Amino acid sequence: MHSLTLNTIKHIITRYTAFLWAVLKPLGPWGVFVVAALDGAAFGLPMDVVVAGYVAQNHSRFLLYVFMAAAGSAIGSLAIYAIGYAGGEELLRKRVSAARFDKLHAAFEKHPFWSLMFPAMLPPPTPFKMFALGAAVAEMSISHFLLAIFLGRAVRFFLLGILVLKFGPGVVHTLGIFFGHHFHWLVIAVIVGLGVWFFLRHRKRALRSPE
Repeated sequence: MHSLTLNTIKHIITRYTAFLWAVLKPLGPWGVFVVAALDGAAFGLPMDVVVAGYVAQNHSRFLLYVFMAAAGSAIGSLAIYAIGYAGGEELLRKRVSAARFDKLHAAFEKHPFWSLMFPAMLPPPTPFKMFALGAAVAEMSISHFLLAIFLGRAVRFFLLGILVLKFGPGVVHTLGIFFGHHFHWLVIAVIVGLGVWFFLRHRKRALRSPE
């Protein structure tokens, strides 16, 4: 029964991917940009499936698709930035608890760039749009807002593309199941990695500074 269910899910994903590719193929590389922009603007489209489909269809343009997807996500997120900057604090307070709002606001006050880039790197079910809205409410500069999302998404889609090149587009389904059950371990691993990087960076600067 379990095997039958998995086969059914795989069949649906395969047909859905084929449908998306048929619609987007005439647009060329701009197709992944358009989908990423719509997803960034809060339409909630399956970006991993789209990027995986593009990479699987044309390996030689792997990096182009990664950067187009990252750029589209950043540009599309300007819609959320506009909402947040124009008065999205009330909207954000309705979506999160008071304690979580205070933590989010404090994070953007101390480390605004990393507080947005880090969630942009993570796959679903990360509530990324909440962080984008939080960045806008904290009045993060547009240039830093765009750069943080672009770099975070570029890392995410680059790693996804590498996996697709090695294992095929079906890896999206496998990753979806894994992250659905072990998402907290991914967050912990990334936090530890960033912590080590910050520590080494601070130590390097301390060694360079004069006594």
